[in-house]
Amino acid sequence: MKLSVRFKRAFAVMCLFSMLFPSTALAYQYTVVLGDSLYSISQKTGISIAKIKTTNGLTGDLLHPGHVLTIPDTKDAKTIPNSQANSTGTSYTVKSGDTLYVISKKFGISLNVLMKANELSSSMIYPGQRLTIPAANIRSTAPMVAQVSRSAERPIISYTDQDLDLLARLVTAEAGGEPLEAQVGVAAVVLNRVQSSKFPNSIYDVIYAPNQFSPVRNGWINKPATTTAIKAAETALQGSDPTNGALYFFDNTASNSFLRSLPVTANHGRMIYAMAK
Repeated sequence: MKLSVRFKRAFAVMCLFSMLFPSTALAYQYTVVLGDSLYSISQKTGISIAKIKTTNGLTGDLLHPGHVLTIPDTKDAKTIPNSQANSTGTSYTVKSGDTLYVISKKFGISLNVLMKANELSSSMIYPGQRLTIPAANIRSTAPMVAQVSRSAERPIISYTDQDLDLLARLVTAEAGGEPLEAQVGVAAVVLNRVQSSKFPNSIYDVIYAPNQFSPVRNGWINKPATTTAIKAAETALQGSDPTNGALYFFDNTASNSFLRSLPVTANHGRMIYAMAK
């Protein structure tokens, strides 16, 4: 009799718990980093901007580095099932500060192979995301560290992965459909400005300087970088400058009288590069 009473009480408590705390989708924390926007975070996570704002009680679109967001983990989130990862190779959990490029170098595979293995249409990833590393391409990470070090020898300025990503996103927005040399030129102009006393002295500050680049104003800077743009940014960071030291660029349809008055230093594709007077 006592056992029956205890069972009934336990069952009642369980029912009450389920009513008070219904089953919900799990969530995880995302810390906003420099250059993030609601659009880019939505693209990284596969969660709509409206859902992110509602979950976090946001009334506006402004974010700041260090802001911790709760991301609802729904079935629509861009995650890789464990079964898929284990069946095709090993899995890797993305950490804060990771980029697809850095992960591809770590495991000695190309960026395209990594994107294809994970059915990614862009280079955007987010902390906590599980990636499949194709088994046939896995190498020891020890020699790869040396290779990355050698490939990154003596960049013309010091930079972080975030700097590289931001520079590549600007290249994508400004010259995404242009030849590689033209895209390298766009990146080179930014780096020339960093090294010039007439402009700010960091990639971020040059790109986000007021009224300098239209993608910053129209939001295109937040769109993912293409693999070609990443390559162009890396090439420029290693010292390639097909613009001959230009501090400005514009395409051949530009009508801005100031830009058109500047001395031209190079032309690549539809892009024109110029120096200050």
